[in-house]
Amino acid sequence: MNMLGIDVGGSGIKGAVVDTIEGKLISERYRIETPNPATPEAVSKVIKEIKDHFDWTDDIVCAFPTVVIEGKAVYDANLDNSWTGKNIEDIFSNACDDQHFEVINDADAAGIAEMRFGAGKHHSGLVMVLTFGTGIGSGVFYDGVLIPNFELGRILGKNGKVYEKFAADSARKREELEFDVWGKRVNQYLKHIERVFSPDFIIIGGGASKKIHKFRDQIKIKTRFTASEKLNNAGIIGAAVNAAEHHR
Repeated sequence: MNMLGIDVGGSGIKGAVVDTIEGKLISERYRIETPNPATPEAVSKVIKEIKDHFDWTDDIVCAFPTVVIEGKAVYDANLDNSWTGKNIEDIFSNACDDQHFEVINDADAAGIAEMRFGAGKHHSGLVMVLTFGTGIGSGVFYDGVLIPNFELGRILGKNGKVYEKFAADSARKREELEFDVWGKRVNQYLKHIERVFSPDFIIIGGGASKKIHKFRDQIKIKTRFTASEKLNNAGIIGAAVNAAEHHR
């Protein structure tokens, strides 16, 4: 089954056609900068532009950066506070000629891609896929089964700050930190996760995953870890695979 997958991020919105059997992109990825402000109206215009780019007339799946329950954004999604409480699926459907949308938390989607086709494929127990981008997303799995809508980037650190404001890749860019300096922040966060949850395996994903060689030496945790294999395509792939699995 082929599906159009879209990944809404804080800096970019990306779309591609996914082969859900093989778990890979079968088109070029099309990316548009996330509008500022990223209101529902502005983002939905970008979604329609991506749909039109692929001339797509079937169902569309979307990874979205917030807790998603019954299609609704529970929080503001690191985009704009006007998203809180809005039905994402209805907003995108209305903007795209009433095409059906299925929306999932972006880190959950990335985790599904990694667990089915990537770095988590042969791992059981408690596996965490932690994505470092505009925020810190977390896809959590036990024996391969998703525990949805974990928000582990929102826990507080030693400095009293929410960790994703301190250790997300956006903090590195905002503060113009060298990777080794920022890597120590990532390590502090991972040590906290390790102490509280005792995971069996951690997969580091998001935009920073392709540069893990620049900060890997700063990560000094006991838990086995690796970088995402699907890199920044994981959200697109996982959203499509999740929808396909539910439609069988």
